[in-house]
Amino acid sequence: MLDELLGRASLRDRIDELEDENERLRKRYEAESDRRAEATTARQDAEERINRLEDRIAQLEGELERVDETESGPSVRHRDQLRGARLEAVFDRLTSFRTGPEGALTVGVDDDGVAEPIRTELEPVLGERLALVDDDGPCLCCVDDAGLLAVTLEPPVVPDLDATWRDRFALEREWFLPTGRHAVALVRTDLFALGVYEGDERVDYRGFESDVKGTHSKGGFSQARFERIRDGQIDDHLERCAEALAAYEPGGEAADTPLYLVGQRGIVDALAAEAGLEPTATAAVDATGDPEPALEDAVHSFWTTELRVL
Repeated sequence: MLDELLGRASLRDRIDELEDENERLRKRYEAESDRRAEATTARQDAEERINRLEDRIAQLEGELERVDETESGPSVRHRDQLRGARLEAVFDRLTSFRTGPEGALTVGVDDDGVAEPIRTELEPVLGERLALVDDDGPCLCCVDDAGLLAVTLEPPVVPDLDATWRDRFALEREWFLPTGRHAVALVRTDLFALGVYEGDERVDYRGFESDVKGTHSKGGFSQARFERIRDGQIDDHLERCAEALAAYEPGGEAADTPLYLVGQRGIVDALAAEAGLEPTATAAVDATGDPEPALEDAVHSFWTTELRVL
């Protein structure tokens, strides 16, 4: 009665409600804690299992590589991209090699591999490594008759060289390194650059860009119309490139100046056809940016030789 008169009864009821609510929240918290603990344990178990599986995968991959190496036969012992001073040093080393008369073979290998007449001469020297030469074409193959030196080379200019047995390898510097007066022309769908060089020094240059639409994300009639416009712009660009090459084309004694045509493969072939050219060599290179720096990148990429030690 006194509690009700003093207003304490409602407060006690409120306290009881809050204690009940507190107990309910405590139990809920403990349940959440238990669930979190279980989830953490499950996550740790899963991570441990993932680690075990990744270790097993790595082990199996290692075993697979060993099986592949055993079953796939011979492999190239060393592979290198040579350019500049390093290329010149390796070239000089190869050309300084000497052996007995007809002890060093140099032969051009095309996409079809080693020609049949020479296979019988190479098989006793290379054995199963002859398959590596077949895989590397087009290239030049240099082998001595004792099998001490056996390499393939993919220079910027791969000549159609018949099998040549001499006391040294039959290698010409201009197949590998920029020598004398020559020109390098770079063509993309929207860019042309032409450099004339004396050795590795550029003595003349011209370049330009053309307005050619980029890619189109739509389809239907809009896509077809866009492609027709783009194709016309590319045709105009190739005509402009052909005119630039015709203006460069030297006469007299300089008419034999080598011309190397590089860039996007399809565009390179299209320009050669448009200009009626038979370049000394062509190559696909990835050269981006403005004409002059793009030409520098293209020249750097072009004068690169891949060396493979068998």
